[in-house]
Order: sequence, then structure tokens, then C-alpha cells
Amino acid sequence: MPIEVERKARVTDSDRVKALLARRASAEASIYHDTYYDWSDSRLERAGGQELRVRLIETDGQQPCVLLTFKAAMLDGSSTPEFETTVGDVSATDAVLTGLGLVHLVAFQKHCLNYTFRADGYDIKATVVQLPELDGETFLEVETIVDNPGETVAASAAVHNVLIGLGLSDQDLTDELYVDRVRAQRSSAS
Repeated sequence: MPIEVERKARVTDSDRVKALLARRASAEASIYHDTYYDWSDSRLERAGGQELRVRLIETDGQQPCVLLTFKAAMLDGSSTPEFETTVGDVSATDAVLTGLGLVHLVAFQKHCLNYTFRADGYDIKATVVQLPELDGETFLEVETIVDNPGETVAASAAVHNVLIGLGLSDQDLTDELYVDRVRAQRSSAS
């Protein structure tokens, strides 16, 4: 079972973090168009924060990629079983999901700089994220994928070591979801 081990932090000095990441890998800029789904009774959210998402990824010089992702309930503070597959068409996937009775929970864009490298024996993806709707706030997501729950403690330590190496501390970490932040922002604006 694939398990995503991820931590997210608020970043106040994104130029410094990007410079440190550039020592490890080249940045790949992408725009993610994310649409989250749930049933009208919010049963996925209520079942341990499960997520169902369709993501269109636009990266310069590449064909757009569409991913269908299901994240099951979290195992601990940083680990989530994650099932992801490429799909061919955003509109057709949306029609299937809404045809099954799911509704759009929220949709938004993420502007991302992705850095991939190895650290402490793990393939790491560090992503500097900005959401246009969140007034220029910058976040850093650091993640790796492991195959069984017994690996999550060591993988979480590797992720944490990357964050510390980038000058971030436990006070910078956040468990707040983009979905919640965007919905709150839209709610306060209306």
C-alpha cells in the first residue's frame, strides 16, 4: 500500500528556501488545477479527512497531466495512504465522479516549484507552493512515498531533517488544509 509521508510548513523567506533547495536539485515550475470532491453529506471529510481529487498539472514544455488521487484517513500526523493514477481527460473524469453523485467541494490553483532529490535514503519531493487566493502566502511541502506502515517513522524523520536543513522549525509546521483555507477565504470575501 503506498503511503505518503508529508509535512507542510509556512515559509517567510521563500528566496532563501529556494536557494537552499537549488543546491539539491533543479526546480520544475508547474501550475496545479485541483478540484476536490465529496458527497453532499461530506462523508469523506467526516471519515478521517479522506480526500478525492482531480489534478491537472501544467508544466512548460510538457503535455498536461491529469491525476486522480484518493487519500484515505491519516495513519498519524504525517502519513496517509494515497492511491493515484493518471487519467486521460479532466471533463470525462469529472462527469464520472459527478455522475456517481459526488459534488465539487472546492477548486483552486497552486503555483508550484518542485524539487526532487534523495535524502536519508528516501526519494524526496519538496514543493514551494503559492495559492493566488491566499494573498501571497508561501508554503513548503516535503514528502516521500513508502510501501508499508512500518517505514513511516523513518520516512517522517527524513522529511523532518529536510525541513530543518532548510532552516524551518517545528513552529513553522502547519496541518491546515488548503481546501479549508480557500473555503474560509471565499466565505469571508462574500
